[in-house]
Amino acid sequence: MSEKNIILDPTIALEILGANNANISRLINAFPKLKIITRGNELKLFGVDNELNEFEDKLNKMLAHFEKFGKLSRHDVELMVTDFDFERFSREAAKESDASIIVHGNHGKVIKAITINQQRLVDSVQNHDMIFAVGPAGTGKTYTAVALAVRALKNKEIRRIILTRPAVEAGENLGFLPGDLRDKLDPYLQPLYDALRDMIPQQKLVAYLEDKTIEIAPLAFMRGRTLDNAYVILDEAQNATEGQLKMFLTRMGMNAKFFITGDVTQVDLPRHQNSGLIQAMKILGNITNIDFIMLDNRDVVRHQLVTKIIEAYEKSDDEKLERKNKNNLQ
Repeated sequence: MSEKNIILDPTIALEILGANNANISRLINAFPKLKIITRGNELKLFGVDNELNEFEDKLNKMLAHFEKFGKLSRHDVELMVTDFDFERFSREAAKESDASIIVHGNHGKVIKAITINQQRLVDSVQNHDMIFAVGPAGTGKTYTAVALAVRALKNKEIRRIILTRPAVEAGENLGFLPGDLRDKLDPYLQPLYDALRDMIPQQKLVAYLEDKTIEIAPLAFMRGRTLDNAYVILDEAQNATEGQLKMFLTRMGMNAKFFITGDVTQVDLPRHQNSGLIQAMKILGNITNIDFIMLDNRDVVRHQLVTKIIEAYEKSDDEKLERKNKNNLQ
């Protein structure tokens, strides 16, 4: 008789084991000749080698399914435990799924491109290493970027995700705020956190933050770094100065994807400082492997009032510009 120990990742063990150990109990019942002891996230198995290996193979299928789809139902477990061709079932399900799906989030939530320009962002990642997503609030720039980063991490295409955002309100001088570095940046990074919480189980997200698989890097402190094997997102890039954005863009290392999002109509920099995003749009457009995706009011996926608000402000700005031009001619 042989013995095998299997230790599940504690951040997802509960999802794999199921409520009241329902999932693992169904798997255990399929192997009556094995002696199996469960203690927390650890399994101890005793039996002949071929059955031990078969048990581990089915358990690995459960893990892979949860990693891909963000959920593991009792029906899924039943199909894996029986002789049903679950791998073929998964392949066919994937073929039938919407091509716009980016990743499956928590509890199987489908994260997908909703608008044409969001789909352009998804497609652009295949052919470009640096992408600028520029457009008004509510167009899904940040959310899509985070979804693409999580997908790359799940597919093991990269080793880490780095999130950064200019802390304009604090003048990039975060020392007077209470707490550690993450605490100081949290108020500015909530949109990124909100997106991550939709896509990664809470315990897993906490673990990723602790071991820096997902890292929060203040824009002001990134000088001198080389970012390899990473998906790097700069949010609110319109609030980066010309010098800061140049510094950020030149941090790019091997096997890295850079995603820069911003809204040039909402620049919060002091009047004497120019937006690095506006400058980048002017001087980087002809460089191969850099793509600029412009989103507009048609891409707004928030409340319908958001579209109307954006249109009203744009109309007001146009009227101001028209009056200014008339005054200059007089």
